[in-house]
Amino acid sequence: MNWFVTGTDTGIGKTLVSSAMLSLLAGSGLRAVGMKPVAAGLEESDGEWRNEDVEQLHAAGNVDAPLSQRCPYLLRAPMSPHLAAREEGVHISLLPMLSAFAELSARADAVVVEGVGGFCVPFGDDLDSADLAVALGLPVILVVGLRLGCLNHALLSAEAVRARGLVLAGWVASVVDPSMLAPQANLQTLRARLGTPLLGVVPHLQHPSAAQAARHIDLRALRATAAHAARRAAAEESAALA
Repeated sequence: MNWFVTGTDTGIGKTLVSSAMLSLLAGSGLRAVGMKPVAAGLEESDGEWRNEDVEQLHAAGNVDAPLSQRCPYLLRAPMSPHLAAREEGVHISLLPMLSAFAELSARADAVVVEGVGGFCVPFGDDLDSADLAVALGLPVILVVGLRLGCLNHALLSAEAVRARGLVLAGWVASVVDPSMLAPQANLQTLRARLGTPLLGVVPHLQHPSAAQAARHIDLRALRATAAHAARRAAAEESAALA
């Protein structure tokens, strides 16, 4: 039971949704852990440099995995990962991220992998977030930030996910602009056009937390898509061995 969480943009609630998922999974009795393969932007706290997203994911799960597994690439500058990595002389590559995911999978029943920004954010000259999603081969959950322009962003993101051969398992609406005009009409349009289950609508929360957001998310619809993804992975593995 592992998923890759991506979004229509940065700052639209991916970490909150991912944390809510972890809270629900842990609350159901599963060993659940969050992973942020690449995180850019550190703040000093108690003499240590920390990334807020990584800390939130860790707090929401119930598996105490080392930071090197939960976030193989922790970058200082709050900018696109390829720029932050270039500034630090770091080369982001797939192998450390895939190895960390394998180690987390051995520790947990469920791993929620949160991407960076949108689906195709660059990691370097020859690697981006979409490449990582393909290498992991996980069902994808799309977080849609509800604000002006979300229809185009959501539909393009869904198209990009499917063009990479991945399963779009579901989507979550995150109300980032509470003054948005016609929110219900936008939701109706997205439900009709995305062609995958709506897992919940997270309202604009004054003091957001994983527990609060979890009240607005229902993961039961993911069972069917997870089973479909598992069958497809097994079929692809059999074909490769044939």
